[in-house]
Amino acid sequence: MKKRISILFIAVLTSLLAACGQGGDDTASGEGGEPIELGYFPNLDHAAGIVGIQNGYFEEELGEGNIEFKNFPNGNDFIEALDSGSLDIGYVGPGPAINYFLSGGDVKILSGAANGATLIVSREDSGIESLEDFGGKSFCTPGNGCTHNVQLEIMLKELGLESNRVGGTVEHQSRVDPASMMVRFEQGEVDAAAAPEPWGTYLVEEFNANVVTEWDQVFLGETLPSVVLVASKEFVEANPEKVEAVLKAHQKSVDFAVENEEETLQAVNDLIYELSQTEFSEEVLTKAWDRMNISSDVSAEALQSWADASYELEFFEEEPDLEGFVDTSIIDNLETDSE
Repeated sequence: MKKRISILFIAVLTSLLAACGQGGDDTASGEGGEPIELGYFPNLDHAAGIVGIQNGYFEEELGEGNIEFKNFPNGNDFIEALDSGSLDIGYVGPGPAINYFLSGGDVKILSGAANGATLIVSREDSGIESLEDFGGKSFCTPGNGCTHNVQLEIMLKELGLESNRVGGTVEHQSRVDPASMMVRFEQGEVDAAAAPEPWGTYLVEEFNANVVTEWDQVFLGETLPSVVLVASKEFVEANPEKVEAVLKAHQKSVDFAVENEEETLQAVNDLIYELSQTEFSEEVLTKAWDRMNISSDVSAEALQSWADASYELEFFEEEPDLEGFVDTSIIDNLETDSE
Protein backbone atom coordinates (compact mmCIF):
# COMPACT_ATOMS: atom_id res chain seq x y z
CA MET A 1 0.00 0.00 0.00
CA LYS A 2 1.30 3.43 -0.91
CA LYS A 3 2.24 5.61 2.01
CA ARG A 4 0.17 8.78 2.41
CA ILE A 5 1.56 11.72 4.30
CA SER A 6 -1.01 13.78 6.17
CA ILE A 7 -1.84 17.24 4.89
CA LEU A 8 -0.97 18.71 8.27
CA PHE A 9 2.47 17.14 8.29
CA ILE A 10 3.20 18.25 4.73
CA ALA A 11 2.12 21.77 5.64
CA VAL A 12 4.60 21.71 8.52
CA LEU A 13 7.29 20.43 6.16
CA THR A 14 6.51 23.19 3.68
CA SER A 15 6.70 25.90 6.30
CA LEU A 16 9.99 24.55 7.59
CA LEU A 17 11.59 24.55 4.16
CA ALA A 18 10.19 27.96 3.29
CA ALA A 19 11.41 29.40 6.57
CA CYS A 20 14.87 28.08 5.87
CA GLY A 21 14.83 29.91 2.55
CA GLN A 22 13.96 33.23 4.16
CA GLY A 23 16.91 33.97 6.38
CA GLY A 24 17.22 30.65 8.22
CA ASP A 25 20.71 29.22 8.19
CA ASP A 26 22.76 26.24 9.27
CA THR A 27 25.85 27.86 10.77
CA ALA A 28 29.30 26.31 10.92
CA SER A 29 30.19 27.29 14.48
CA GLY A 30 33.54 28.63 15.51
CA GLU A 31 35.75 31.64 14.91
CA GLY A 32 37.38 32.96 11.77
CA GLY A 33 36.08 36.44 11.00
CA GLU A 34 33.33 37.19 8.51
CA PRO A 35 32.07 33.81 7.24
CA ILE A 36 31.08 33.04 3.67
CA GLU A 37 27.35 32.51 3.13
CA LEU A 38 26.76 29.49 0.86
CA GLY A 39 23.29 28.60 -0.43
CA TYR A 40 21.76 25.32 -1.60
CA PHE A 41 18.39 23.56 -1.98
CA PRO A 42 17.23 20.38 -0.17
CA ASN A 43 17.02 18.55 -3.52
CA LEU A 44 18.86 15.45 -4.70
CA ASP A 45 20.53 17.24 -7.61
CA HIS A 46 22.15 19.52 -5.02
CA ALA A 47 24.00 16.43 -3.79
CA ALA A 48 27.41 18.02 -4.39
CA GLY A 49 26.60 20.87 -2.03
CA ILE A 50 24.93 18.60 0.51
CA VAL A 51 27.84 16.13 0.54
CA GLY A 52 30.23 19.03 0.99
CA ILE A 53 28.24 20.15 4.02
CA GLN A 54 27.67 16.72 5.55
CA ASN A 55 31.24 15.50 4.99
CA GLY A 56 32.77 18.75 6.18
CA TYR A 57 34.64 19.48 2.93
CA PHE A 58 33.86 23.21 2.96
CA GLU A 59 35.09 23.59 6.53
CA GLU A 60 38.21 21.58 5.71
CA GLU A 61 39.12 24.01 2.94
CA LEU A 62 37.99 27.26 4.56
CA GLY A 63 38.51 26.55 8.23
CA GLU A 64 35.88 25.91 10.87
CA GLY A 65 33.61 28.87 11.47
CA ASN A 66 34.45 30.52 8.14
CA ILE A 67 31.36 29.36 6.27
CA GLU A 68 27.61 29.33 6.91
CA PHE A 69 24.98 27.39 4.98
CA LYS A 70 21.53 28.58 3.95
CA ASN A 71 18.94 26.43 2.21
CA PHE A 72 16.26 27.81 -0.11
CA PRO A 73 12.92 26.50 -1.42
CA ASN A 74 13.33 28.05 -4.91
CA GLY A 75 15.67 29.94 -7.19
CA ASN A 76 13.84 33.24 -6.94
CA ASP A 77 14.55 33.46 -3.20
CA PHE A 78 18.16 32.39 -3.80
CA ILE A 79 18.72 35.15 -6.36
CA GLU A 80 17.06 37.74 -4.14
CA ALA A 81 19.52 36.81 -1.38
CA LEU A 82 22.47 36.98 -3.78
CA ASP A 83 21.31 40.36 -5.07
CA SER A 84 20.86 41.78 -1.57
CA GLY A 85 24.32 40.66 -0.49
CA SER A 86 23.04 38.27 2.17
CA LEU A 87 24.42 35.36 0.12
CA ASP A 88 27.92 35.10 -1.36
CA ILE A 89 28.03 31.87 -3.35
CA GLY A 90 25.97 28.75 -3.84
CA TYR A 91 24.04 26.17 -5.80
CA VAL A 92 21.04 27.11 -7.93
CA GLY A 93 19.30 26.08 -11.14
CA PRO A 94 20.60 27.76 -14.30
CA GLY A 95 17.23 29.38 -15.05
CA PRO A 96 17.16 31.88 -12.17
CA ALA A 97 20.86 32.62 -12.66
CA ILE A 98 20.39 33.30 -16.39
CA ASN A 99 17.35 35.47 -15.74
CA TYR A 100 19.34 37.51 -13.22
CA PHE A 101 22.38 37.83 -15.51
CA LEU A 102 20.29 39.02 -18.47
CA SER A 103 18.58 41.62 -16.30
CA GLY A 104 21.97 43.12 -15.51
CA GLY A 105 22.66 41.15 -12.33
CA ASP A 106 26.21 40.46 -11.20
CA VAL A 107 26.47 36.67 -11.34
CA LYS A 108 28.81 34.10 -12.87
CA ILE A 109 28.68 30.33 -13.21
CA LEU A 110 31.86 28.90 -11.71
CA SER A 111 31.07 25.20 -12.12
CA GLY A 112 28.39 22.69 -12.89
CA ALA A 113 26.99 20.41 -10.19
CA ALA A 114 24.39 18.16 -11.86
CA ASN A 115 22.57 17.44 -15.12
CA GLY A 116 19.05 16.13 -15.58
CA ALA A 117 16.78 15.74 -12.55
CA THR A 118 13.64 17.29 -14.07
CA LEU A 119 10.64 14.96 -14.18
CA ILE A 120 7.25 15.87 -15.67
CA VAL A 121 4.50 14.12 -13.71
CA SER A 122 0.71 14.31 -13.51
CA ARG A 123 -1.77 13.56 -10.77
CA GLU A 124 -3.16 10.02 -10.92
CA ASP A 125 -6.72 11.08 -11.83
CA SER A 126 -5.82 14.24 -13.80
CA GLY A 127 -6.48 12.78 -17.23
CA ILE A 128 -2.96 13.70 -18.34
CA GLU A 129 -1.06 10.82 -19.85
CA SER A 130 1.05 12.78 -22.35
CA LEU A 131 2.00 16.38 -23.11
CA GLU A 132 -0.83 16.58 -25.64
CA ASP A 133 -3.30 16.29 -22.73
CA PHE A 134 -2.22 19.55 -21.03
CA GLY A 135 -4.80 21.74 -22.79
CA GLY A 136 -7.20 23.18 -20.18
CA LYS A 137 -5.17 21.62 -17.34
CA SER A 138 -2.86 23.09 -14.70
CA PHE A 139 0.75 22.54 -13.71
CA CYS A 140 3.08 23.87 -11.03
CA THR A 141 6.79 24.65 -10.86
CA PRO A 142 9.13 26.08 -8.21
CA GLY A 143 9.27 29.47 -9.97
CA ASN A 144 8.01 31.53 -12.90
CA GLY A 145 10.64 31.24 -15.64
CA CYS A 146 12.64 28.73 -13.60
CA THR A 147 14.62 25.95 -15.24
CA HIS A 148 11.82 23.38 -14.98
CA ASN A 149 9.12 25.85 -16.06
CA VAL A 150 10.90 26.67 -19.32
CA GLN A 151 11.70 23.02 -20.02
CA LEU A 152 8.01 22.11 -19.84
CA GLU A 153 6.56 25.18 -21.54
CA ILE A 154 8.84 24.97 -24.57
CA MET A 155 7.73 21.37 -25.15
CA LEU A 156 4.09 22.40 -24.81
CA LYS A 157 4.62 25.29 -27.24
CA GLU A 158 5.93 22.87 -29.86
CA LEU A 159 2.55 21.12 -29.56
CA GLY A 160 0.60 24.37 -29.93
CA LEU A 161 -0.14 24.73 -26.21
CA GLU A 162 0.67 27.82 -24.14
CA SER A 163 0.35 28.82 -20.51
CA ASN A 164 -2.15 31.38 -19.27
CA ARG A 165 0.81 33.71 -18.71
CA VAL A 166 0.68 34.48 -22.44
CA GLY A 167 -3.05 33.93 -22.95
CA GLY A 168 -2.98 30.16 -23.37
CA THR A 169 -5.23 27.49 -21.92
CA VAL A 170 -2.70 25.80 -19.62
CA GLU A 171 -2.71 27.22 -16.09
CA HIS A 172 0.69 27.71 -14.48
CA GLN A 173 0.91 27.80 -10.68
CA SER A 174 4.28 29.35 -9.83
CA ARG A 175 6.55 29.48 -6.77
CA VAL A 176 5.31 26.11 -5.55
CA ASP A 177 8.11 24.50 -3.57
CA PRO A 178 8.38 20.70 -3.87
CA ALA A 179 6.79 19.97 -0.48
CA SER A 180 3.76 22.02 -1.51
CA MET A 181 3.51 20.02 -4.73
CA MET A 182 2.65 16.99 -2.62
CA VAL A 183 -0.10 18.92 -0.86
CA ARG A 184 -1.59 20.19 -4.11
CA PHE A 185 -1.53 16.73 -5.69
CA GLU A 186 -3.26 15.20 -2.68
CA GLN A 187 -5.93 17.92 -2.59
CA GLY A 188 -6.45 17.89 -6.35
CA GLU A 189 -5.48 21.57 -6.65
CA VAL A 190 -3.09 21.02 -9.58
CA ASP A 191 -2.98 18.50 -12.42
CA ALA A 192 0.74 18.20 -13.10
CA ALA A 193 4.20 19.34 -12.06
CA ALA A 194 7.63 19.92 -13.52
CA ALA A 195 9.48 18.72 -10.45
CA PRO A 196 13.12 18.48 -9.39
CA GLU A 197 14.43 15.24 -7.94
CA PRO A 198 13.81 13.42 -5.70
CA TRP A 199 10.42 15.11 -5.41
CA GLY A 200 9.22 14.06 -8.88
CA THR A 201 10.00 10.41 -8.18
CA TYR A 202 8.43 10.77 -4.73
CA LEU A 203 5.14 11.88 -6.33
CA VAL A 204 5.30 8.82 -8.61
CA GLU A 205 6.16 6.25 -5.94
CA GLU A 206 4.07 7.56 -3.04
CA PHE A 207 1.17 9.36 -4.76
CA ASN A 208 0.78 7.17 -7.87
CA ALA A 209 1.56 10.11 -10.15
CA ASN A 210 1.96 9.39 -13.85
CA VAL A 211 5.34 9.93 -15.50
CA VAL A 212 4.47 12.14 -18.45
CA THR A 213 8.03 12.84 -19.63
CA GLU A 214 11.15 11.11 -18.34
CA TRP A 215 14.14 13.23 -17.39
CA ASP A 216 16.17 12.33 -20.48
CA GLN A 217 13.23 13.19 -22.77
CA VAL A 218 12.65 16.62 -21.23
CA PHE A 219 13.95 19.57 -23.28
CA LEU A 220 17.78 19.55 -22.93
CA GLY A 221 17.27 16.90 -20.27
CA GLU A 222 20.68 15.24 -20.46
CA THR A 223 22.84 18.25 -21.40
CA LEU A 224 21.42 21.19 -19.46
CA PRO A 225 22.99 21.65 -16.03
CA SER A 226 20.18 21.33 -13.51
CA VAL A 227 22.38 22.84 -10.80
CA VAL A 228 25.30 25.24 -11.11
CA LEU A 229 27.64 26.85 -8.59
CA VAL A 230 27.45 30.63 -8.88
CA ALA A 231 28.81 33.79 -7.28
CA SER A 232 28.99 37.46 -8.13
CA LYS A 233 31.95 38.70 -10.15
CA GLU A 234 32.55 41.22 -7.38
CA PHE A 235 32.78 38.49 -4.75
CA VAL A 236 35.10 36.35 -6.89
CA GLU A 237 37.48 39.24 -7.56
CA ALA A 238 37.49 40.37 -3.92
CA ASN A 239 37.94 36.87 -2.44
CA PRO A 240 40.01 34.73 -4.84
CA GLU A 241 41.45 32.46 -2.15
CA LYS A 242 38.06 31.82 -0.54
CA VAL A 243 36.45 31.09 -3.91
CA GLU A 244 39.25 28.67 -4.78
CA ALA A 245 38.74 26.93 -1.43
CA VAL A 246 34.99 26.59 -2.08
CA LEU A 247 35.68 25.13 -5.52
CA LYS A 248 38.20 22.66 -4.09
CA ALA A 249 35.56 21.48 -1.63
CA HIS A 250 32.98 21.39 -4.40
CA GLN A 251 35.17 19.19 -6.60
CA LYS A 252 35.79 16.86 -3.66
CA SER A 253 32.04 16.63 -3.20
CA VAL A 254 31.38 15.92 -6.88
CA ASP A 255 34.03 13.19 -6.92
CA PHE A 256 32.65 11.63 -3.74
CA ALA A 257 29.06 11.67 -5.02
CA VAL A 258 30.02 10.04 -8.32
CA GLU A 259 31.98 7.28 -6.61
CA ASN A 260 29.81 6.68 -3.52
CA GLU A 261 26.12 6.47 -4.42
CA GLU A 262 24.91 4.82 -1.21
CA GLU A 263 26.73 7.23 1.10
CA THR A 264 25.61 10.22 -0.98
CA LEU A 265 21.96 9.22 -0.87
CA GLN A 266 22.25 8.76 2.87
CA ALA A 267 23.84 12.20 3.26
CA VAL A 268 21.00 13.82 1.32
CA ASN A 269 18.38 11.91 3.28
CA ASP A 270 20.02 12.82 6.59
CA LEU A 271 20.08 16.52 5.78
CA ILE A 272 16.47 16.60 4.57
CA TYR A 273 15.47 14.73 7.73
CA GLU A 274 17.39 17.27 9.81
CA LEU A 275 15.45 20.09 8.14
CA SER A 276 12.00 18.52 7.94
CA GLN A 277 11.86 15.39 10.12
CA THR A 278 10.92 13.26 7.11
CA GLU A 279 12.85 10.69 5.11
CA PHE A 280 12.67 9.36 1.57
CA SER A 281 12.58 5.63 1.05
CA GLU A 282 15.59 3.89 -0.46
CA GLU A 283 13.47 3.06 -3.52
CA VAL A 284 12.58 6.71 -4.14
CA LEU A 285 16.16 7.92 -3.76
CA THR A 286 17.64 5.16 -5.93
CA LYS A 287 15.16 5.72 -8.76
CA ALA A 288 15.60 9.48 -8.53
CA TRP A 289 19.40 9.09 -8.63
CA ASP A 290 19.08 7.25 -11.92
CA ARG A 291 17.31 10.30 -13.36
CA MET A 292 20.31 12.62 -13.08
CA ASN A 293 24.08 12.91 -13.39
CA ILE A 294 26.46 14.58 -10.94
CA SER A 295 29.15 16.53 -12.79
CA SER A 296 31.16 19.75 -12.57
CA ASP A 297 31.00 20.13 -16.36
CA VAL A 298 29.03 23.03 -17.85
CA SER A 299 27.56 23.03 -21.36
CA ALA A 300 27.52 26.67 -22.49
CA GLU A 301 25.68 25.56 -25.64
CA ALA A 302 22.86 24.00 -23.59
CA LEU A 303 22.59 27.12 -21.44
CA GLN A 304 22.28 29.29 -24.55
CA SER A 305 19.63 26.95 -25.97
CA TRP A 306 17.66 27.23 -22.71
CA ALA A 307 17.96 31.02 -22.83
CA ASP A 308 16.78 31.05 -26.46
CA ALA A 309 13.77 28.96 -25.42
CA SER A 310 13.00 31.46 -22.66
CA TYR A 311 13.06 34.25 -25.23
CA GLU A 312 10.73 32.27 -27.49
CA LEU A 313 8.38 31.86 -24.51
CA GLU A 314 8.45 35.65 -23.94
CA PHE A 315 10.23 35.54 -20.60
CA PHE A 316 12.81 37.91 -22.16
CA GLU A 317 12.10 40.98 -24.25
CA GLU A 318 15.45 40.87 -26.07
CA GLU A 319 17.41 38.02 -27.60
CA PRO A 320 19.69 36.61 -24.88
CA ASP A 321 23.47 36.92 -25.03
CA LEU A 322 25.27 34.88 -22.36
CA GLU A 323 28.79 36.08 -23.16
CA GLY A 324 30.74 36.39 -19.91
CA PHE A 325 28.21 34.38 -17.94
CA VAL A 326 30.23 31.16 -17.59
CA ASP A 327 33.74 31.25 -16.13
CA THR A 328 35.08 27.84 -15.15
CA SER A 329 38.73 28.93 -15.26
CA ILE A 330 39.27 28.48 -11.51
CA ILE A 331 37.96 24.92 -11.30
CA ASP A 332 39.62 24.06 -14.62
CA ASN A 333 42.95 25.15 -13.17
CA LEU A 334 42.31 23.06 -10.05
CA GLU A 335 41.72 20.00 -12.18
CA THR A 336 44.88 20.71 -14.21
CA ASP A 337 46.97 21.10 -11.05
CA SER A 338 45.73 17.74 -9.73
CA GLU A 339 46.78 15.86 -12.88
